[in-house]
Amino acid sequence: MHSKFVRVLSILFVFALVLGMSVSVVRGQDPIKVGLSFSDFATERWRNEEILMRGLLEDLGYEVISQEANHDVVLQNNQIDNMVTQGVAAIIVVAEDGDAAATAVDAAAAAGVHVLAYDRLIKSPNIAAYLSFNNVEVGRQQALGVLAALDIDGGTWTAENPVRLVKLGGSPTDNNAILFRQGQDEILQPYVDSGVIQVVADQWVDNWDATNALRIMENVLTAQNNEIDAVVASNDGTALGALQALAAQGLAGVVPISGQDATADGVNSIVRGQLTVSILKDIRDLSPLAVELIDALIKGEDIPELQTFTMAELTNDPAREGEVQAYFLPVFQVNAENAYDLVVASGFQAYDDVYRDVPENERPPRPEMMEATAEASS
Repeated sequence: MHSKFVRVLSILFVFALVLGMSVSVVRGQDPIKVGLSFSDFATERWRNEEILMRGLLEDLGYEVISQEANHDVVLQNNQIDNMVTQGVAAIIVVAEDGDAAATAVDAAAAAGVHVLAYDRLIKSPNIAAYLSFNNVEVGRQQALGVLAALDIDGGTWTAENPVRLVKLGGSPTDNNAILFRQGQDEILQPYVDSGVIQVVADQWVDNWDATNALRIMENVLTAQNNEIDAVVASNDGTALGALQALAAQGLAGVVPISGQDATADGVNSIVRGQLTVSILKDIRDLSPLAVELIDALIKGEDIPELQTFTMAELTNDPAREGEVQAYFLPVFQVNAENAYDLVVASGFQAYDDVYRDVPENERPPRPEMMEATAEASS
């Protein structure tokens, strides 16, 4: 009787052990959670990148928790905290405010969560990595595009007849805006120092908002009696807002102006002869790379491509302390001469979006027609 009881207990114990192991296996098969935290979806590119990253992460078997903060820094921090509570292993963050986001990111890192600062630096050495484009080069190319359109060295512009230039910075809470300005000033400052360029207005555009840019440019034009020769704006949205004000005074297509992101609306403006230059930052490369980095971080794999930068370097602020791992992708200037090849033929933007409102007889052939012609002639 006793031995039978022991055998029964033994069987029950083995059964319970196997059951427990089975439960563990099932639990181990639960998908790992990854968070996507976006500052907003009003900016055209963020929605596109959310869709792309979500799909790539889900293809790898991750469960994705995605939220956008509608430009609210407190809400974004709360959303990040909530993702940590839900058990995410990593979060990709497009920060509304690189300073404010550090609070939630530090707490997430302390909880063992890998945080990737995506295209906007979060000013904390506790981020796992920072992935972006060469943002100083963005600013250089914006300024170079505008100065080329002015033929700055052609002899027309002198200290006696200076370029009257407007600077429109991006959102002051976005560290990228500081880096864009750094690059712009590397190109512009020698001309300012020599008197060939006179900066008649220098303003920052809250939230990168086109309406804010429109209002600022209207005020600048009024103050300067419409005597403006060039505008260095820091993205397509703010540039297109400023262009509305310029157009109202008959200056669109006359005053060179820069943008950034090679948005469909921005490149459409370029081919219609209004926006002078935009900067292509190919998110088709950035988003997959972000997913690869997150996957490697979660798996504890080495990422040799990452390089170490000081926070002082990345913020252009010598008072900043600490180091972060970062990777930067190249950027490309888009203008009327190369917009078709860089943006349309490459598939970055759709032909119909870029050539919207352009008469048929002024459009280039569709890319598929170019390909068919090339195949027929080969």
